[in-house]
Amino acid sequence: MFDWNDLRYFLAVTRKGSTLAAARDLNVSQTTVARRIAALEQAIGVPLFDRRRAGYALTADGEELVPRAEAVEAAARSFDGAAAAEVRELRGVVRLSTEEIFSITLLVPLFREFRQMHPDVTVEIDASIELRDLSSGETDVALRSVSTPPPAGVVGRRLCEDNWSFYCSRSYADAHGVPHSIRDLRSHELIGGGGGNLWRVYSAFLEKIGMSEHVAMHQASSTGLLAAVRSGFGIAVLPCLVADDEPDLIRCMPPNREHSRVMWVLTHERARHSARVRLVTDFLYERLKRRVELLELAS
Repeated sequence: MFDWNDLRYFLAVTRKGSTLAAARDLNVSQTTVARRIAALEQAIGVPLFDRRRAGYALTADGEELVPRAEAVEAAARSFDGAAAAEVRELRGVVRLSTEEIFSITLLVPLFREFRQMHPDVTVEIDASIELRDLSSGETDVALRSVSTPPPAGVVGRRLCEDNWSFYCSRSYADAHGVPHSIRDLRSHELIGGGGGNLWRVYSAFLEKIGMSEHVAMHQASSTGLLAAVRSGFGIAVLPCLVADDEPDLIRCMPPNREHSRVMWVLTHERARHSARVRLVTDFLYERLKRRVELLELAS
């Protein structure tokens, strides 16, 4: 088997007509060019050039092999260009949108590792209440809980059911006990809020179970709910994906599974062909799926 790199010397001598001119073009010594041509001829068993005083002239076999060598050269250049484009694609910004509570508790710790692995990719996490539109390019990736399948053009991978339940802190449990049913909740103070659609769903549930009047504090964000529960003030609903891994929190009762909400890692059909977007979606899904499996094993 010949050394593919020797085809560079073969084509250089073919185009320049001598080993001296080819050596100047390749920035190597004339001896090196002559040696590589001889090695190529020996490897393939075919003389490529007639050595003449005026220079190197292609043999008939050499003439026939020039187009094939040029095809290898073109393929190598194409490969090099594609590799360079891939490297360029592995630089830049990827925008990721999600709920604030997932951003703070899940994504920030995870992307510390991602940054070490891919220092040229910057992840911009958008935890605003407004739902960012993947199809219009407002965000590249979304960690999102949805109750219906993703719309046309949006693609992704399913993580888990988006279950929420009531939680309290260990200090609260020591002082007031742990309610294990909706009826038990009536003797406890609740923390309401969460902002946006979360509070609409949460408040409707509290209304349904007749607990609206037991809300003793209202938080404007989901991280506010988490902070208030951690402080020992009272009890609130929190996502199981977050709270089940909090050592200081206690799940009071099984989650209400009368819902169809599923957590997805989503992107748009157009964006998923970007190398850096694929890096983020693959990393996020793999790490969060591992977390889901560990929590399921522990439950």
